[in-house]
Amino acid sequence: MAIVLGPNQYGKAEVRVVAVDRSSPRHELVDLNVSTSLRGDFTAAHTRGDNAHVLTTDTQKNTVFAFARDGVGSPEAFGLRLARHLAGSYDWITGARVAVESYGWERIAVGGQPHDHAFRRPGGEVRTAVVTVDGDDVHVLAGLSDLVVLKTTGSEFWGFPRDRYTTLAETRDRVLATAVTARWRYTPADGALDGRDWSGLYAGVRTVLLEAFAATHSLALQQTLYRMGEAVLESSPDVAEVRLSMPNRHHFLQDLSAYGLDNTPGSDHPVVYHADDRPYGLIEGTVLRDDVPPAEVAWLGTPGFC
Repeated sequence: MAIVLGPNQYGKAEVRVVAVDRSSPRHELVDLNVSTSLRGDFTAAHTRGDNAHVLTTDTQKNTVFAFARDGVGSPEAFGLRLARHLAGSYDWITGARVAVESYGWERIAVGGQPHDHAFRRPGGEVRTAVVTVDGDDVHVLAGLSDLVVLKTTGSEFWGFPRDRYTTLAETRDRVLATAVTARWRYTPADGALDGRDWSGLYAGVRTVLLEAFAATHSLALQQTLYRMGEAVLESSPDVAEVRLSMPNRHHFLQDLSAYGLDNTPGSDHPVVYHADDRPYGLIEGTVLRDDVPPAEVAWLGTPGFC
C-alpha cells in the first residue's frame, strides 16, 4: 500500500477590501471580501515541509490590495485580473481560484438628493463572483446570495403523498418566501471573456430571476426554482447553467380562535401568520443547457450546492 497526497489547494480567505475613488467630489465606494486559492505542485510542502513552491498567503493578501489600488471595476473583472496573475506567477502554479463577495452601498438622500460621500448599506443581499484559471481554461461564475423575496399569494402546495407521519395540510393559497442563492456560469458565444459588461449582465440576470419568481404561479418551490433558472437561460444565451439554493421560509396561519378572533384568508381583515425560521425546507437544483460541456472545475471549492 502507498499513501499519496490527493487534490489540494491553499490560499488567503476573506481579505476585506474597501476602495474609495475620490477623483471627483462624488466619491465611489467598493466594498469586497476576496478569497484566493492556488493549485499546482505543492507536494513537497505537504510531505517534507519544503516551502520552495509556496507563494505565501500573506503575499496573496498583499496582491489583492495592490490590485485594488489600480481600480476594482466589476467583481468578475477584478477576479479575472487577479486569478490570471496568480496562476501565471510561477511555473509550478497550474491554477488559481478567486472568489469575490461585493457588498452594495447606496447613497443617503439629503434634501431629496443622493449625497456625494455618505452611504448606507441596504439589506443582506450580496453579489458574488468566482473566477477559476485552470491551465489555459478560464471560467467565470457570477451570482448572488440572500436575495430575500416573498409572495403573499399565487402559491399552492398539494397532491403530495401521505403516510402515518404526515401532518401538513394541503393548501391552494399560501405565502411563499425564500432567500435566493444563485450562481450562473458564463460560456461566451465567441469563446472570449474579456471586455464584457459584467455589471450589465449581472443586472439582467438578477431582474429575470426576480420577474420569474413574481410571475410564476407556483405549485411547489421546486417548480419556481426551475422556472427561474429556465428564464435566465432563455434570456441570456451566454449563460451555460444556473445553480440555485432556496430555503422555504415557512409562513403558517396563526390560530387566533382562543381569543375569539377569525383569521381566515379572504376575510375583510388582515390575515396574521407566524414566520418560522427553522427548521426549513431547502430546495436546490441546477438548470442547464444540454449542448454545453460541463465544467466541474469551475465549481470546485464553492461551499454548499452552489
